[in-house]
Amino acid sequence: MIPQIKKILYATDLSKNSSYAFLYAIDLAKKHQARIVILHAIEPIPPYAEWYTGVSPDVKQRQQEEAREEIRKHLKVFCEKAEAQFGPPCVELVSKILIPRGHPPEEILNAAEKEGCDVIVLGSHGKGFLAHTFLGSVSSAVLSRTRKPVFIIPLPSEKVALDWDGI
Repeated sequence: MIPQIKKILYATDLSKNSSYAFLYAIDLAKKHQARIVILHAIEPIPPYAEWYTGVSPDVKQRQQEEAREEIRKHLKVFCEKAEAQFGPPCVELVSKILIPRGHPPEEILNAAEKEGCDVIVLGSHGKGFLAHTFLGSVSSAVLSRTRKPVFIIPLPSEKVALDWDGI
């Protein structure tokens, strides 16, 4: 018997490309009457770099709050566009936004377990705040280490116009 999908973990690097994967998370949530947990992992700054830059715990907290607000802002704009195309609801499907500081594959796997998510949705390549392809290596690390179903959404073809603000 295939387990029911009631909770979806959607991992994002906040790029436009990762918003394409969010369309799949929305579709899955609607079809299965599920909720979405959004996760954006912030790579930790190495301790030696923190010492040189003087990053305090207050600054770290402010960064997390800024990232959370950025996600909420993108989510609102994105959902307005998605609802125009797919119909409501969108924002109501999101039950939680997580912004942990840590190695992305670890944080995705930990969140999927802790939150009781049934599936994981993420893009295969992102070009967000990180210079390298964030979700390329992350998606393969998650896929190889989880026992949950993982939906890895590749970049759309050139025929698919992506005029979405990233989430």
